[in-house]
Amino acid sequence: MPEHQSARDYIAARNAGNADAASRIVTEVTARYETRTTDGSELAELLNANLTIPLAQEG
Repeated sequence: MPEHQSARDYIAARNAGNADAASRIVTEVTARYETRTTDGSELAELLNANLTIPLAQEG
C-alpha cells in the first residue's frame, strides 16, 4: 500500500475510471513538488501507480 494519501486517492480514482480526479491529484502533487513542499517520493508513488494501475472504464 502506498505511503502517501494522494497516491492511495490516485489509485482509487484510476480504479473507478475517474480520469478527472486522477489528473487533479497529479496536478496538485506536481505543484507541491515544484515548490519543494514535498520530496520526490510522493510523485514517484504516483508514477508507479500510473505505470501499474490501468484506468478502468467509468460506469
